[in-house]
Amino acid sequence: MEPNLPKSSAPELATGRSNSDFALEYAAWPTLVVDDTGIIRLANPAAQRLFGSLIDSPSSQLSAIWAPENTGTAQEFLRDWQRSPATSAALQFRSEAGVVGAFLTSVCICAGPAPKCVLLQLLPLPTAAAPNGLVDPCHKQKLDCALQLARTVALDFNNALTSILGHTSLVLSRMEPTHPWRASLLEVEKSAAKAGEIANDLGTFSRQEKEARVQASGNLNSLVQRSVEFFQQNAGPDPVSWKFQLERKLFAVKFDEAKMQQALIKILENAVQASRDNGRINVQTRNLELTQSTQDRNVQLAAGAYVCIEVSDNGGGIEPEVLPRIFEPFFTTKRGPDHRGLGLAWVYGIVTNHGGGVAVSSQPGAGTSVRVYLPAEKRIASDHLVSTGDLQGHETILIVDDEDLLLTMGQTILASYGYRVLTANTGQKALEMLERNDPSVDLVITDLVMPSMSGRELVDRIRELWPGMRIICTSGYVWPAGQQSEAAYLPKPFTTQELLLKVKSALKTQSPTGDGS
Repeated sequence: MEPNLPKSSAPELATGRSNSDFALEYAAWPTLVVDDTGIIRLANPAAQRLFGSLIDSPSSQLSAIWAPENTGTAQEFLRDWQRSPATSAALQFRSEAGVVGAFLTSVCICAGPAPKCVLLQLLPLPTAAAPNGLVDPCHKQKLDCALQLARTVALDFNNALTSILGHTSLVLSRMEPTHPWRASLLEVEKSAAKAGEIANDLGTFSRQEKEARVQASGNLNSLVQRSVEFFQQNAGPDPVSWKFQLERKLFAVKFDEAKMQQALIKILENAVQASRDNGRINVQTRNLELTQSTQDRNVQLAAGAYVCIEVSDNGGGIEPEVLPRIFEPFFTTKRGPDHRGLGLAWVYGIVTNHGGGVAVSSQPGAGTSVRVYLPAEKRIASDHLVSTGDLQGHETILIVDDEDLLLTMGQTILASYGYRVLTANTGQKALEMLERNDPSVDLVITDLVMPSMSGRELVDRIRELWPGMRIICTSGYVWPAGQQSEAAYLPKPFTTQELLLKVKSALKTQSPTGDGS
Protein backbone atom coordinates (compact mmCIF):
# COMPACT_ATOMS: atom_id res chain seq x y z
CA MET A 1 0.00 0.00 0.00
CA GLU A 2 1.36 3.40 -0.93
CA PRO A 3 1.77 5.77 2.00
CA ASN A 4 -0.75 8.58 2.05
CA LEU A 5 1.78 11.41 2.29
CA PRO A 6 1.56 15.01 1.10
CA LYS A 7 2.51 15.43 -2.54
CA SER A 8 5.37 17.69 -1.61
CA SER A 9 6.97 14.89 0.41
CA ALA A 10 7.01 12.25 -2.29
CA PRO A 11 10.35 13.21 -3.95
CA GLU A 12 12.20 13.21 -0.66
CA LEU A 13 10.81 9.88 0.48
CA ALA A 14 11.58 8.26 -2.85
CA THR A 15 15.31 8.90 -2.53
CA GLY A 16 16.01 6.75 0.55
CA ARG A 17 14.60 4.85 3.47
CA SER A 18 15.53 6.76 6.60
CA ASN A 19 14.03 6.24 10.03
CA SER A 20 11.85 9.28 9.44
CA ASP A 21 10.46 7.65 6.29
CA PHE A 22 9.26 4.62 8.24
CA ALA A 23 7.92 6.77 11.06
CA LEU A 24 5.91 8.81 8.59
CA GLU A 25 4.54 5.79 6.76
CA TYR A 26 3.69 3.47 9.62
CA ALA A 27 3.21 5.50 12.80
CA ALA A 28 -0.38 5.41 14.04
CA TRP A 29 0.19 8.66 15.94
CA PRO A 30 0.74 12.11 14.40
CA THR A 31 4.33 12.50 13.15
CA LEU A 32 5.95 15.64 11.73
CA VAL A 33 9.31 16.62 10.25
CA VAL A 34 10.09 20.25 11.09
CA ASP A 35 13.10 22.33 10.00
CA ASP A 36 14.97 24.80 12.20
CA THR A 37 12.82 27.71 10.97
CA GLY A 38 9.64 25.99 12.19
CA ILE A 39 8.31 24.98 8.75
CA ILE A 40 6.54 21.61 8.70
CA ARG A 41 8.28 19.79 5.87
CA LEU A 42 6.55 16.40 6.09
CA ALA A 43 3.45 15.03 7.85
CA ASN A 44 2.07 11.51 8.05
CA PRO A 45 -1.62 10.61 7.48
CA ALA A 46 -2.42 10.68 11.20
CA ALA A 47 -1.09 14.24 11.46
CA GLN A 48 -3.01 15.27 8.35
CA ARG A 49 -6.25 13.91 9.81
CA LEU A 50 -5.73 15.70 13.11
CA PHE A 51 -4.45 19.07 11.90
CA GLY A 52 -6.01 19.23 8.41
CA SER A 53 -5.80 22.60 6.69
CA LEU A 54 -3.53 23.99 9.41
CA ILE A 55 -0.60 22.07 7.90
CA ASP A 56 -1.57 21.52 4.26
CA SER A 57 0.53 24.35 2.85
CA PRO A 58 4.22 23.82 1.91
CA SER A 59 5.01 26.79 4.16
CA SER A 60 2.88 25.71 7.15
CA GLN A 61 4.52 26.54 10.46
CA LEU A 62 4.63 24.53 13.68
CA SER A 63 3.23 27.65 15.33
CA ALA A 64 -0.08 27.09 13.47
CA ILE A 65 -0.81 24.06 15.67
CA TRP A 66 1.13 25.21 18.76
CA ALA A 67 -1.26 25.62 21.71
CA PRO A 68 -0.96 28.82 23.78
CA GLU A 69 -0.98 26.63 26.91
CA ASN A 70 2.64 25.65 26.17
CA THR A 71 5.51 27.46 27.87
CA GLY A 72 7.03 29.74 25.24
CA THR A 73 6.53 29.76 21.48
CA ALA A 74 7.15 26.99 18.97
CA GLN A 75 10.24 28.81 17.69
CA GLU A 76 11.61 29.12 21.21
CA PHE A 77 11.05 25.41 21.79
CA LEU A 78 12.99 24.49 18.64
CA ARG A 79 15.80 26.90 19.50
CA ASP A 80 16.08 25.63 23.07
CA TRP A 81 16.00 22.02 21.91
CA GLN A 82 18.90 22.62 19.51
CA ARG A 83 20.91 24.02 22.41
CA SER A 84 19.98 21.29 24.90
CA PRO A 85 18.40 18.24 23.21
CA ALA A 86 15.90 16.18 25.19
CA THR A 87 14.33 12.92 24.10
CA SER A 88 10.76 13.92 24.89
CA ALA A 89 8.57 16.72 26.16
CA ALA A 90 4.94 17.07 27.24
CA LEU A 91 3.40 19.54 24.78
CA GLN A 92 -0.07 20.64 23.72
CA PHE A 93 -1.25 21.10 20.15
CA ARG A 94 -4.39 22.56 18.58
CA SER A 95 -6.36 20.45 16.08
CA GLU A 96 -8.12 21.76 12.98
CA ALA A 97 -11.37 21.64 14.98
CA GLY A 98 -9.81 23.97 17.55
CA VAL A 99 -9.55 21.33 20.28
CA VAL A 100 -6.34 21.37 22.35
CA GLY A 101 -4.82 17.99 23.20
CA ALA A 102 -1.83 16.92 25.30
CA PHE A 103 0.91 14.80 23.73
CA LEU A 104 4.11 13.17 24.94
CA THR A 105 6.26 14.46 22.10
CA SER A 106 9.32 12.44 21.13
CA VAL A 107 11.97 14.65 19.50
CA CYS A 108 15.06 13.56 17.56
CA ILE A 109 17.31 14.76 14.75
CA CYS A 110 16.47 13.24 11.37
CA ALA A 111 17.51 13.43 7.74
CA GLY A 112 14.97 15.54 5.93
CA PRO A 113 14.38 17.75 2.91
CA ALA A 114 16.09 20.68 4.64
CA PRO A 115 19.09 21.10 6.99
CA LYS A 116 18.67 20.69 10.74
CA CYS A 117 15.35 18.84 10.63
CA VAL A 118 13.80 17.24 13.69
CA LEU A 119 11.25 14.45 13.89
CA LEU A 120 8.30 15.07 16.23
CA GLN A 121 6.20 12.03 17.19
CA LEU A 122 3.05 13.01 19.10
CA LEU A 123 1.88 10.24 21.42
CA PRO A 124 -1.53 11.17 22.88
CA LEU A 125 -1.64 11.55 26.65
CA PRO A 126 -4.78 10.79 28.70
CA THR A 127 -6.72 13.95 29.41
CA ALA A 128 -9.76 14.90 31.43
CA ALA A 129 -13.08 14.89 29.62
CA ALA A 130 -13.14 17.69 27.10
CA PRO A 131 -15.55 20.54 27.82
CA ASN A 132 -19.08 20.47 26.43
CA GLY A 133 -18.76 16.87 25.34
CA LEU A 134 -16.01 17.56 22.78
CA VAL A 135 -13.96 14.55 21.74
CA ASP A 136 -10.34 15.57 22.22
CA PRO A 137 -7.69 14.65 19.62
CA CYS A 138 -6.07 12.08 21.93
CA HIS A 139 -9.33 10.17 22.16
CA LYS A 140 -9.86 10.43 18.42
CA GLN A 141 -6.34 9.21 17.70
CA LYS A 142 -6.89 6.06 19.77
CA LEU A 143 -10.07 5.42 17.79
CA ASP A 144 -8.19 5.73 14.50
CA CYS A 145 -5.56 3.19 15.63
CA ALA A 146 -8.26 0.66 16.48
CA LEU A 147 -9.99 1.35 13.17
CA GLN A 148 -6.90 0.51 11.13
CA LEU A 149 -6.49 -2.83 12.94
CA ALA A 150 -10.16 -3.69 12.47
CA ARG A 151 -9.96 -2.94 8.76
CA THR A 152 -7.10 -5.38 8.28
CA VAL A 153 -8.80 -8.23 10.15
CA ALA A 154 -12.08 -8.01 8.22
CA LEU A 155 -10.83 -8.73 4.68
CA ASP A 156 -9.80 -12.43 4.76
CA PHE A 157 -12.72 -13.23 7.05
CA ASN A 158 -15.07 -11.76 4.45
CA ASN A 159 -13.59 -13.87 1.64
CA ALA A 160 -14.25 -17.14 3.49
CA LEU A 161 -17.75 -16.06 4.51
CA THR A 162 -18.64 -15.05 0.96
CA SER A 163 -18.00 -18.60 -0.24
CA ILE A 164 -19.90 -20.19 2.67
CA LEU A 165 -22.88 -17.88 2.35
CA GLY A 166 -22.99 -18.04 -1.44
CA HIS A 167 -22.90 -21.83 -1.69
CA THR A 168 -25.36 -22.29 1.18
CA SER A 169 -27.93 -19.89 -0.24
CA LEU A 170 -27.59 -21.53 -3.67
CA VAL A 171 -28.23 -25.03 -2.25
CA LEU A 172 -31.21 -23.75 -0.27
CA SER A 173 -32.70 -22.16 -3.38
CA ARG A 174 -32.62 -25.58 -5.12
CA MET A 175 -33.68 -27.69 -2.11
CA GLU A 176 -37.19 -29.00 -1.52
CA PRO A 177 -38.92 -27.37 1.49
CA THR A 178 -39.36 -30.81 3.12
CA HIS A 179 -35.74 -31.91 2.76
CA PRO A 180 -34.41 -33.25 6.12
CA TRP A 181 -31.22 -31.17 5.88
CA ARG A 182 -32.95 -27.89 5.11
CA ALA A 183 -33.24 -26.79 8.75
CA SER A 184 -29.53 -27.41 9.33
CA LEU A 185 -28.56 -25.47 6.21
CA LEU A 186 -30.77 -22.59 7.28
CA GLU A 187 -28.85 -22.48 10.56
CA VAL A 188 -25.56 -22.47 8.62
CA GLU A 189 -26.82 -19.59 6.46
CA LYS A 190 -28.05 -17.71 9.52
CA SER A 191 -24.72 -18.13 11.34
CA ALA A 192 -22.70 -17.16 8.27
CA ALA A 193 -24.86 -14.09 7.75
CA LYS A 194 -24.35 -13.10 11.39
CA ALA A 195 -20.60 -13.57 11.06
CA GLY A 196 -20.75 -11.51 7.89
CA GLU A 197 -22.47 -8.72 9.79
CA ILE A 198 -19.67 -8.75 12.35
CA ALA A 199 -17.00 -8.65 9.64
CA ASN A 200 -18.80 -5.85 7.86
CA ASP A 201 -19.16 -3.98 11.14
CA LEU A 202 -15.40 -4.16 11.56
CA GLY A 203 -14.83 -3.04 7.98
CA THR A 204 -17.33 -0.22 8.28
CA PHE A 205 -15.95 0.77 11.67
CA SER A 206 -12.50 1.25 10.13
CA ARG A 207 -12.22 4.89 9.21
CA GLN A 208 -10.05 6.06 6.32
CA GLU A 209 -10.28 9.78 5.61
CA LYS A 210 -9.54 9.35 1.90
CA GLU A 211 -11.87 6.40 1.35
CA ALA A 212 -15.60 5.97 1.00
CA ARG A 213 -17.99 3.36 -0.26
CA VAL A 214 -19.59 3.71 -3.65
CA GLN A 215 -22.65 5.86 -3.09
CA ALA A 216 -25.75 6.71 -5.10
CA SER A 217 -27.53 10.03 -4.90
CA GLY A 218 -30.87 9.71 -3.15
CA ASN A 219 -33.46 10.97 -0.69
CA LEU A 220 -32.69 10.42 2.98
CA ASN A 221 -36.34 11.02 3.95
CA SER A 222 -37.43 7.69 2.49
CA LEU A 223 -34.53 5.96 4.23
CA VAL A 224 -35.52 7.53 7.55
CA GLN A 225 -39.15 6.49 7.11
CA ARG A 226 -38.24 2.88 6.28
CA SER A 227 -35.93 2.71 9.29
CA VAL A 228 -38.61 4.01 11.66
CA GLU A 229 -41.20 1.60 10.19
CA PHE A 230 -39.00 -1.27 11.32
CA PHE A 231 -39.50 -0.21 14.95
CA GLN A 232 -43.18 0.66 14.50
CA GLN A 233 -43.93 -2.79 13.06
CA ASN A 234 -41.99 -4.52 15.83
CA ALA A 235 -43.23 -2.40 18.73
CA GLY A 236 -43.27 -3.99 22.17
CA PRO A 237 -45.98 -3.77 24.84
CA ASP A 238 -45.04 -0.15 25.60
CA PRO A 239 -44.59 1.48 22.19
CA VAL A 240 -43.03 4.90 22.00
CA SER A 241 -44.65 7.94 20.43
CA TRP A 242 -43.02 9.12 17.21
CA LYS A 243 -43.00 12.66 15.87
CA PHE A 244 -41.69 13.51 12.41
CA GLN A 245 -40.39 16.82 11.08
CA LEU A 246 -39.11 15.91 7.63
CA GLU A 247 -37.97 18.59 5.19
CA ARG A 248 -40.22 18.20 2.14
CA LYS A 249 -37.62 19.57 -0.27
CA LEU A 250 -34.59 17.78 1.12
CA PHE A 251 -31.24 18.14 -0.62
CA ALA A 252 -29.87 15.10 -2.45
CA VAL A 253 -27.14 13.14 -0.66
CA LYS A 254 -24.77 10.51 -2.02
CA PHE A 255 -24.89 7.52 0.31
CA ASP A 256 -24.61 3.77 0.58
CA GLU A 257 -28.22 2.89 1.35
CA ALA A 258 -27.54 -0.37 3.21
CA LYS A 259 -24.83 1.07 5.43
CA MET A 260 -26.64 4.31 6.18
CA GLN A 261 -29.77 2.37 7.12
CA GLN A 262 -27.68 0.29 9.53
CA ALA A 263 -26.40 3.48 11.13
CA LEU A 264 -29.91 4.94 11.45
CA ILE A 265 -31.31 1.74 12.93
CA LYS A 266 -28.56 1.72 15.56
CA ILE A 267 -29.34 5.35 16.49
CA LEU A 268 -33.08 4.66 16.60
CA GLU A 269 -32.54 1.48 18.62
CA ASN A 270 -30.64 3.45 21.25
CA ALA A 271 -33.43 6.03 21.37
CA VAL A 272 -36.15 3.38 21.73
CA GLN A 273 -34.28 1.61 24.52
CA ALA A 274 -33.79 4.91 26.34
CA SER A 275 -37.51 5.82 26.07
CA ARG A 276 -39.29 2.82 27.54
CA ASP A 277 -42.00 4.45 29.68
CA ASN A 278 -44.12 7.12 27.95
CA GLY A 279 -41.30 7.42 25.48
CA ARG A 280 -41.28 10.14 22.85
CA ILE A 281 -38.88 10.24 19.93
CA ASN A 282 -38.59 13.13 17.52
CA VAL A 283 -37.06 12.47 14.10
CA GLN A 284 -36.14 15.48 12.01
CA THR A 285 -34.42 16.11 8.68
CA ARG A 286 -33.37 19.54 7.47
CA ASN A 287 -31.17 21.29 4.96
CA LEU A 288 -28.19 23.36 6.03
CA GLU A 289 -26.37 25.94 3.92
CA LEU A 290 -23.30 27.14 5.78
CA THR A 291 -21.44 30.22 4.56
CA GLN A 292 -18.59 29.68 7.01
CA SER A 293 -17.01 26.90 9.03
CA THR A 294 -19.20 25.81 11.96
CA GLN A 295 -18.67 23.39 14.83
CA ASP A 296 -21.23 21.19 16.55
CA ARG A 297 -19.61 19.43 19.49
CA ASN A 298 -16.88 17.24 17.99
CA VAL A 299 -18.02 17.82 14.38
CA GLN A 300 -16.29 20.51 12.33
CA LEU A 301 -18.40 21.50 9.32
CA ALA A 302 -16.80 23.37 6.45
CA ALA A 303 -18.82 25.88 4.47
CA GLY A 304 -21.25 24.19 2.09
CA ALA A 305 -24.54 22.29 1.85
CA TYR A 306 -25.52 19.54 4.29
CA VAL A 307 -28.46 17.39 5.28
CA CYS A 308 -28.91 16.87 9.01
CA ILE A 309 -30.80 13.93 10.49
CA GLU A 310 -31.59 14.49 14.16
CA VAL A 311 -33.03 11.86 16.50
CA SER A 312 -34.06 13.11 19.96
CA ASP A 313 -35.52 11.10 22.84
CA ASN A 314 -36.89 11.92 26.29
CA GLY A 315 -34.94 9.16 28.03
CA GLY A 316 -32.66 9.32 31.03
CA GLY A 317 -29.80 11.02 29.22
CA ILE A 318 -26.06 10.41 29.53
CA GLU A 319 -23.82 11.39 32.43
CA PRO A 320 -21.21 14.09 31.60
CA GLU A 321 -18.30 11.81 32.49
CA VAL A 322 -19.64 9.10 30.16
CA LEU A 323 -20.45 11.30 27.15
CA PRO A 324 -16.84 11.59 25.86
CA ARG A 325 -16.59 7.78 25.70
CA ILE A 326 -19.66 7.01 23.59
CA PHE A 327 -17.68 6.66 20.35
CA GLU A 328 -15.21 4.16 21.83
CA PRO A 329 -15.39 0.66 20.29
CA PHE A 330 -17.38 -1.83 22.37
CA PHE A 331 -18.25 0.79 24.98
CA THR A 332 -21.82 0.58 26.27
CA THR A 333 -23.78 1.71 29.30
CA LYS A 334 -26.15 -1.25 28.87
CA ARG A 335 -25.88 -4.57 30.65
CA GLY A 336 -26.28 -8.16 29.51
CA PRO A 337 -25.00 -10.40 26.69
CA ASP A 338 -27.19 -8.71 24.06
CA HIS A 339 -25.46 -5.38 24.46
CA ARG A 340 -21.93 -6.13 23.31
CA GLY A 341 -21.02 -4.51 20.03
CA LEU A 342 -19.59 -1.50 18.29
CA GLY A 343 -22.47 0.79 19.27
CA LEU A 344 -22.04 4.41 18.27
CA ALA A 345 -18.48 3.67 17.15
CA TRP A 346 -20.12 1.71 14.34
CA VAL A 347 -22.30 4.70 13.45
CA TYR A 348 -19.22 6.92 13.64
CA GLY A 349 -17.39 4.72 11.11
CA ILE A 350 -20.28 4.63 8.64
CA VAL A 351 -20.97 8.36 8.73
CA THR A 352 -17.33 9.43 8.52
CA ASN A 353 -16.86 7.08 5.56
CA HIS A 354 -19.54 9.22 3.91
CA GLY A 355 -17.58 12.40 4.64
CA GLY A 356 -19.96 13.40 7.43
CA GLY A 357 -19.96 13.66 11.19
CA VAL A 358 -21.97 12.61 14.26
CA ALA A 359 -22.66 14.97 17.16
CA VAL A 360 -24.30 13.92 20.43
CA SER A 361 -25.66 16.17 23.17
CA SER A 362 -27.28 14.95 26.36
CA GLN A 363 -28.12 15.86 29.93
CA PRO A 364 -29.09 13.46 32.72
CA GLY A 365 -32.88 13.34 32.97
CA ALA A 366 -33.37 15.48 29.86
CA GLY A 367 -32.86 12.97 27.05
CA THR A 368 -30.34 12.67 24.25
CA SER A 369 -30.04 14.17 20.78
CA VAL A 370 -27.97 12.56 18.00
CA ARG A 371 -27.28 14.64 14.89
CA VAL A 372 -25.89 13.12 11.69
CA TYR A 373 -24.44 15.57 9.17
CA LEU A 374 -23.87 14.48 5.56
CA PRO A 375 -22.52 16.58 2.67
CA ALA A 376 -25.31 17.33 0.21
CA GLU A 377 -25.92 18.55 -3.32
CA LYS A 378 -27.95 21.75 -3.62
CA ARG A 379 -30.77 20.10 -5.56
CA ILE A 380 -33.96 18.36 -4.51
CA ALA A 381 -33.52 14.63 -3.93
CA SER A 382 -35.32 11.89 -5.86
CA ASP A 383 -35.36 8.11 -5.41
CA HIS A 384 -34.09 5.52 -7.87
CA LEU A 385 -35.21 2.04 -6.84
CA VAL A 386 -33.98 -1.21 -8.38
CA SER A 387 -36.69 -3.73 -9.30
CA THR A 388 -35.90 -7.33 -8.42
CA GLY A 389 -37.65 -8.74 -11.50
CA ASP A 390 -36.48 -11.99 -13.11
CA LEU A 391 -33.03 -13.02 -11.89
CA GLN A 392 -32.36 -15.25 -14.91
CA GLY A 393 -29.95 -14.04 -17.59
CA HIS A 394 -28.01 -15.06 -20.69
CA GLU A 395 -25.14 -12.57 -20.85
CA THR A 396 -21.42 -13.35 -20.61
CA ILE A 397 -19.75 -12.40 -17.33
CA LEU A 398 -16.04 -12.44 -16.47
CA ILE A 399 -15.23 -12.97 -12.76
CA VAL A 400 -11.77 -11.92 -11.52
CA ASP A 401 -10.54 -12.96 -8.05
CA ASP A 402 -7.32 -14.42 -6.66
CA GLU A 403 -9.34 -16.70 -4.35
CA ASP A 404 -10.30 -19.90 -6.22
CA LEU A 405 -13.17 -20.68 -3.85
CA LEU A 406 -14.78 -17.32 -4.68
CA LEU A 407 -14.34 -17.93 -8.42
CA THR A 408 -16.03 -21.31 -8.03
CA MET A 409 -18.85 -19.86 -5.97
CA GLY A 410 -19.52 -17.03 -8.42
CA GLN A 411 -19.37 -19.32 -11.44
CA THR A 412 -21.71 -21.86 -9.84
CA ILE A 413 -24.33 -19.28 -8.90
CA LEU A 414 -24.34 -17.28 -12.13
CA ALA A 415 -24.20 -20.34 -14.41
CA SER A 416 -27.16 -21.89 -12.60
CA TYR A 417 -29.19 -18.79 -13.50
CA GLY A 418 -28.36 -18.96 -17.20
CA TYR A 419 -25.28 -16.76 -17.49
CA ARG A 420 -22.17 -17.74 -19.43
CA VAL A 421 -19.29 -17.36 -16.98
CA LEU A 422 -15.57 -16.88 -17.55
CA THR A 423 -13.06 -16.77 -14.68
CA ALA A 424 -9.55 -15.38 -14.15
CA ASN A 425 -7.43 -15.45 -10.99
CA THR A 426 -5.22 -12.48 -11.91
CA GLY A 427 -5.76 -9.11 -13.51
CA GLN A 428 -3.38 -9.94 -16.35
CA LYS A 429 -5.30 -13.13 -17.21
CA ALA A 430 -8.51 -11.11 -17.17
CA LEU A 431 -7.10 -8.67 -19.73
CA GLU A 432 -5.99 -11.57 -21.94
CA MET A 433 -9.45 -13.15 -21.76
CA LEU A 434 -11.09 -9.85 -22.62
CA GLU A 435 -8.83 -9.50 -25.66
CA ARG A 436 -9.85 -12.99 -26.84
CA ASN A 437 -13.56 -12.69 -26.06
CA ASP A 438 -14.32 -9.01 -26.71
CA PRO A 439 -17.03 -7.96 -27.52
CA SER A 440 -18.88 -11.01 -26.14
CA VAL A 441 -18.17 -10.10 -22.49
CA ASP A 442 -21.03 -8.00 -21.12
CA LEU A 443 -19.87 -7.51 -17.53
CA VAL A 444 -16.70 -7.83 -15.44
CA ILE A 445 -16.89 -8.64 -11.71
CA THR A 446 -13.53 -8.03 -10.03
CA ASP A 447 -12.16 -8.15 -6.51
CA LEU A 448 -10.39 -4.95 -5.47
CA VAL A 449 -7.54 -6.48 -3.48
CA MET A 450 -5.35 -8.85 -5.54
CA PRO A 451 -1.59 -9.38 -5.83
CA SER A 452 0.45 -8.12 -8.80
CA MET A 453 -2.36 -6.15 -10.47
CA SER A 454 -4.98 -4.83 -8.06
CA GLY A 455 -8.64 -4.52 -8.93
CA ARG A 456 -8.25 -0.74 -9.07
CA GLU A 457 -5.49 -1.08 -11.67
CA LEU A 458 -7.56 -3.58 -13.63
CA VAL A 459 -10.53 -1.21 -13.69
CA ASP A 460 -8.29 1.58 -15.01
CA ARG A 461 -6.90 -0.69 -17.78
CA ILE A 462 -10.36 -1.87 -18.78
CA ARG A 463 -11.64 1.71 -18.91
CA GLU A 464 -8.70 2.59 -21.15
CA LEU A 465 -9.04 -0.38 -23.54
CA TRP A 466 -12.81 -1.04 -23.37
CA PRO A 467 -14.46 2.21 -22.21
CA GLY A 468 -17.96 0.77 -22.64
CA MET A 469 -17.45 -2.21 -20.33
CA ARG A 470 -19.74 -2.58 -17.32
CA ILE A 471 -17.90 -3.37 -14.08
CA ILE A 472 -18.83 -4.52 -10.57
CA CYS A 473 -16.17 -4.29 -7.85
CA THR A 474 -16.33 -6.56 -4.80
CA SER A 475 -14.37 -6.33 -1.57
CA GLY A 476 -14.48 -6.19 2.20
CA TYR A 477 -12.62 -2.89 1.89
CA VAL A 478 -14.22 0.44 1.03
CA TRP A 479 -13.87 1.88 -2.48
CA PRO A 480 -11.82 5.10 -2.82
CA ALA A 481 -14.04 8.09 -3.54
CA GLY A 482 -12.00 9.23 -6.53
CA GLN A 483 -12.55 5.93 -8.38
CA GLN A 484 -16.19 5.20 -7.73
CA SER A 485 -18.13 6.92 -10.51
CA GLU A 486 -17.99 4.27 -13.25
CA ALA A 487 -18.18 0.98 -11.36
CA ALA A 488 -20.90 -0.63 -9.25
CA TYR A 489 -19.86 -1.97 -5.86
CA LEU A 490 -20.85 -5.19 -4.04
CA PRO A 491 -19.52 -5.52 -0.48
CA LYS A 492 -18.45 -8.94 0.78
CA PRO A 493 -19.91 -11.20 1.97
CA PHE A 494 -23.01 -11.36 -0.25
CA THR A 495 -25.84 -13.82 -0.79
CA THR A 496 -26.95 -15.38 -4.06
CA GLN A 497 -29.82 -12.89 -4.37
CA GLU A 498 -27.59 -9.91 -3.63
CA LEU A 499 -25.14 -11.00 -6.34
CA LEU A 500 -27.90 -11.64 -8.89
CA LEU A 501 -29.63 -8.34 -8.15
CA LYS A 502 -26.38 -6.42 -8.51
CA VAL A 503 -25.64 -8.18 -11.82
CA LYS A 504 -29.14 -7.43 -13.13
CA SER A 505 -28.85 -3.80 -12.07
CA ALA A 506 -25.44 -3.41 -13.73
CA LEU A 507 -26.58 -5.03 -16.98
CA LYS A 508 -29.66 -2.81 -17.17
CA THR A 509 -27.58 0.30 -16.63
CA GLN A 510 -26.19 1.99 -19.70
CA SER A 511 -22.46 1.58 -20.18
CA PRO A 512 -20.26 4.66 -19.59
CA THR A 513 -20.24 5.39 -23.32
CA GLY A 514 -24.02 5.28 -23.46
CA ASP A 515 -24.38 2.12 -25.55
CA GLY A 516 -26.26 0.12 -22.92
CA SER A 517 -28.17 -2.87 -24.10
